[in-house]
Amino acid sequence: MDRSAKLCVIGGGGVRTPFVAKTIATQAAKSGISELVLLDSDDQKLNLFGTLSREIARRIDPELQVTLQTDPEIALADCDYIITTVRAGGDSSRRNDELLVKKFGLLAQETTGACGFAMAMRSIPIIAKYCEIAKRVAKPGHLIFNFTNPAGLVTHALTAAGFPVVGICDSPTELIRQLAELMSIPVDDFSCNSFGLNHLSWFNNFKVNGVDVSQEILAHPDLFAKTEMRVFDKDILNFSDNYLLNEYLYFYYYNKKAIRLSENSEHSRAELIENVNKKMISELSQIDIESDFDAAIKIFFDNYNVRENSYLASESGVQRVKVYETPTAAEFIQQPDHGGYAGVALNLITALVSNDPIEMVLSVPNNGAIAELEDDDVIEVMCTIEQGQIRPRQQVDIPTPILNLIRTLKEYERVAVQAIDESNIDLAIRALTVNPLVAHHDIAKQLVTDLVSAYGEYGGDWK
Repeated sequence: MDRSAKLCVIGGGGVRTPFVAKTIATQAAKSGISELVLLDSDDQKLNLFGTLSREIARRIDPELQVTLQTDPEIALADCDYIITTVRAGGDSSRRNDELLVKKFGLLAQETTGACGFAMAMRSIPIIAKYCEIAKRVAKPGHLIFNFTNPAGLVTHALTAAGFPVVGICDSPTELIRQLAELMSIPVDDFSCNSFGLNHLSWFNNFKVNGVDVSQEILAHPDLFAKTEMRVFDKDILNFSDNYLLNEYLYFYYYNKKAIRLSENSEHSRAELIENVNKKMISELSQIDIESDFDAAIKIFFDNYNVRENSYLASESGVQRVKVYETPTAAEFIQQPDHGGYAGVALNLITALVSNDPIEMVLSVPNNGAIAELEDDDVIEVMCTIEQGQIRPRQQVDIPTPILNLIRTLKEYERVAVQAIDESNIDLAIRALTVNPLVAHHDIAKQLVTDLVSAYGEYGGDWK
């Protein structure tokens, strides 16, 4: 395979970039990638996490050229592929989102409800600017993979603006991998159906090598212990018509419980992340990452695992399925790579350039896959990638309670995108009133006032 493609990661100074670099380096030759550029506006984080990521990539694939860049014009020039993974406003804005939302007694979760809208207010204008630059300087026919949260809203906005964007997320992939492990089979032998919206999806039709194993999955004694179904009560299956659920549906079906448990936690999720990241940055700043790589990896994982092992714990009261421990540098380099969201992007790239048909969950325009939605609505759905085309799987007989929630949240996303695009206060109020995690017009009005005051500078002149 010709190996000459250039990939840029926007937000390449992020804390998760070492994992992204490992995945890209592992699959670069197969995907035809020769150059990786890590782009970030934060010099300090880029020098730390970018340098660590570059060293990881070098040890896995010395032929992969990895550069760090703060100038988007240079970074995006002649790019074939772009991954966006930006936290607009940084950790402090996430913490501020929680404070703004909690005073109304609402759920404070970064990608859903009011916090998700706040994040979208910051994310959409910034990512759109990067996409405009890419439109000018990247290669014709370039493809953008959006992981910037809230990924569904951002992908919908960028697609509506005409940018060549596919939304990616590691949440569906992780559950599918866990289900394959539950059946003690390679993940390539396992398949299922998935549909909905990003962080609002369901799973059914489980098969091993084409043979239906749905009953075995649903009756497995470890389903609610060793998969992300851990946050739900077992009788949720009675309500969901035996569809498995994306873990983020916990915030809709157990909303009051999540709020109560979060309020009783010593630190909010945003505070924990901010504190962990500050400590990690401080410790990494005191060493030479390239010459003391083993120490750098230890510092990274000693801190990163604090956030990983506490994921969803404060909101659900349930610990993670797997407890993550700090590997040595050699162990991390040699461990099999599960891919994460970068793996979704690289698998898609490989499928597009090799023409080998595969199935994977992506956020793409609906195009009739869910008949009750508009064709241009971005949905998250199992897709077939074949001969350079991405085709969303047609969905049939979606249970009414599930379909109702999808339609409600899609209406919220449509209006929210329009509100942010037009800097329209009335539309923002409407969007949050439609969102079931807010759902109160009086609260929505005050929330929008507070959010525009805090983040209006990211978009246009809000009126």
